[in-house]
Amino acid sequence: MCKTIKQKVRFKASPATIYDLLADSTQRSNVTGLKADLSKKVGGTFSSDNGRVTGVNVDLVPGERIVQAWRRKEFPEGVFSMAAVTLTPTPNGGTELVLTHRGVPKALLDDTEEHWRRHYWDKMRVHLSTKRTKGTKRTKGSKSFSG
Repeated sequence: MCKTIKQKVRFKASPATIYDLLADSTQRSNVTGLKADLSKKVGGTFSSDNGRVTGVNVDLVPGERIVQAWRRKEFPEGVFSMAAVTLTPTPNGGTELVLTHRGVPKALLDDTEEHWRRHYWDKMRVHLSTKRTKGTKRTKGSKSFSG
């Protein structure tokens, strides 16, 4: 039996920035520390997480949505799931990301949920935080950064 994962995450970055972190091979590899080779075309194939995840792009709308037929090496032969990420701007200039990942084999549900959190959302937050603090400077006598 297969299950659905639903996760909602907020980031302090624009939907376009979040989309690029997920859809661009170089940026995704840099964020996760795992090799990614991602087609930017609907119908194109992708590989991520050092080849652990493969699939096909079903729908790509820059800054708004990524839908992929998605499978992990540990999935039973021939089994694909559907991972849909929607990006919505928040009033403060950030992004609300909603992941709906349908068709995950029940035995791999907890591990897949944790993988999204640990290897994507947590690492994206660290990456964005590091990116924001680069270029800031500390002024003499100041206890806080400005930039």
